[in-house]
Amino acid sequence: MTSTQQLNATFLALADPTRRAILAHLANGEASVNELAQPHAMSQPAISKHLKILERAGLISRGVDAQRRPRTLNAKPLAEATEWLENYRQFWEVSFQRLDNLLDQMKAAKKRKPRAKR
Repeated sequence: MTSTQQLNATFLALADPTRRAILAHLANGEASVNELAQPHAMSQPAISKHLKILERAGLISRGVDAQRRPRTLNAKPLAEATEWLENYRQFWEVSFQRLDNLLDQMKAAKKRKPRAKR
């Protein structure tokens, strides 16, 4: 999978609130499909569809523990998405700083300007 495909898969997976909740749950440690399904009032097949999307994105992995198939969080794709977003955060931070500077200049110019008499 190319980095662009990985990023697309990550953001597709993160677009759904149920999948984000599953990742939040797994941030506390591994969990079974039933444990992940419980808070969502969802059938096991429905939660399995969400898990497949998360697995394809590389955000979770499936373990084997006797009859249990616990899922665990894989943070690497999240780190890559964060790195991609960081570029845009920096862009907006610089843009907002320029806007702050312009507003400060406008306020200073307004204070220097004598008020017109009415």
